[in-house]
Amino acid sequence: MPAIVTDQFRITNAGNFVDSVLNESNSYYVFLGLPNPAGKDGVAGFGRTTSWNNNVPDPTDNQQYLTHYRDTSLFGKKINASNVRRVVKKHTWAANTRYDMYRHDYRIKDGDENKAPNSQSGSLYRTNYYVITSEFKVYICLDNGGFGDPTLNDAKGNGSKDEPTFTDLEPAAAGTSNDGYLWKYLFTVAPSDVVKFDSIEYIVLPNDWSTSTDSQIQAVRENGDSDINKNQIRKVYIENPGSTYTDGQKVCDILGDGTGAQVLVTVSGGKIVDTVVTAGGSGYTYGIVDLKNIGNSDVVADNRATLIPIIPPSKGHGFDIYTELGADKVLVYSRFDDSTKDFPSDTHFGQVGIIKNPNGTNNTGIITTSQFSSLSAIKLSGDIADSVKDVIVGSTITQSVTGGTARGIVASYDSETFVLKYIQDRSLNYSTTPLKKDPTDYPTSSTEAKVLSFSSTGNIFEGSNDLGSPMSTFSGITTTINNKLINLGVQFTNGLAGSEINKKTGDVIYIDNRKEVTRNIRQKEDVKIILEF
Repeated sequence: MPAIVTDQFRITNAGNFVDSVLNESNSYYVFLGLPNPAGKDGVAGFGRTTSWNNNVPDPTDNQQYLTHYRDTSLFGKKINASNVRRVVKKHTWAANTRYDMYRHDYRIKDGDENKAPNSQSGSLYRTNYYVITSEFKVYICLDNGGFGDPTLNDAKGNGSKDEPTFTDLEPAAAGTSNDGYLWKYLFTVAPSDVVKFDSIEYIVLPNDWSTSTDSQIQAVRENGDSDINKNQIRKVYIENPGSTYTDGQKVCDILGDGTGAQVLVTVSGGKIVDTVVTAGGSGYTYGIVDLKNIGNSDVVADNRATLIPIIPPSKGHGFDIYTELGADKVLVYSRFDDSTKDFPSDTHFGQVGIIKNPNGTNNTGIITTSQFSSLSAIKLSGDIADSVKDVIVGSTITQSVTGGTARGIVASYDSETFVLKYIQDRSLNYSTTPLKKDPTDYPTSSTEAKVLSFSSTGNIFEGSNDLGSPMSTFSGITTTINNKLINLGVQFTNGLAGSEINKKTGDVIYIDNRKEVTRNIRQKEDVKIILEF
């Protein structure tokens, strides 16, 4: 059976995602992970390749890898209401560019074509029917001066000459060039949103359009509500001007399933040359112009005109911008800096992801904190300080413990506080003799396969480099160095600290493999993730 998933389904899903993020019962986090994407010493490890930075692999979507993404995560930052927005493709106004006008009936189906003349798309949302200006104002194009059969050149309209700048509620021409364009103002992107969300590809939309109390948004929304203003239809397109009509101007009713719409029709030389909507009416999903007032009873069939009342989405232009602009994408923003020890500035990462509803440790329920560290940590005693100055991110650390050897991959080392942070992923527990980073059976498997935790006693080694032992006498989240109180970011007990989340929990809903990024204290990472539904 023929079937499609409609654009409205995608728009709805984008809205549902935003609503889910804003729901206080949920916690969504952007996280960074994989501190050694290219491995070390020619050994990649599970989920990595030695050529990672030259040929970044596509992420894998299965249960095995989803748990791996959690195991190798470093830290995360909560997505809040100010950091999630619906977005649409950016069309920046440029002089002499032809823009498609808004139409509800673009289509390509079984030879019954009505493609947008300039974009050549049969889908409204894939045309350039709206623009953002140099002043970050967004407008819908209601008329581009085109007319006639959409397959012919006249339907393409004119190049736009005048950049719109007005914020009036009623559609208007932008300037005095008479380029034929009619623009409808929708909104201005807020300066704060420009700084945070602006990109070369997307326009960020305001949140909560239907309920916003912003005076400008409210005015546009209510102006577009035809139940209030009876101004739903704004344009009647002349697809066929006909012939042998009576010259002059007449007001004609727009018939259909709505009421109250009228259009002033101008006839010259027997042809319809202009239409101006004088009353937009309300309740229309389709319409037909009643041309009886211009003598259509005398017009033979081959000479009859075709006028198309353009039906806006919902009640009218500006009432629901998400449907009007086809908002099926969501932009998520997050910034990671050096303002907290949770985000160590000396680490590397090769993955960016979004996780939903991770639990706290000991299954204490969904975490709600503004950020988390998913790294484990050891506070070294510092007795062998000279040997720990050059601890390398991505290297392997080991410790002899009851039952075998504990292993980890260094994610960060702070030489001031002697705090070493690490991850433990499955490849550490594959055979190391020989160096084999897969689950092949080797005689050493029985001693190496079990994941063991680090202990408060016993020296830590980075290869042959002795890093000393954990400071087993230290418990707490702060330490004092040179009379300066330093917050370590995580709670230590007997020199050890664990992840602030239960790494076996949470739904990884997005993952992006990236060329390895090396953090440093002088840089910040602005993460912008586009989710397309």
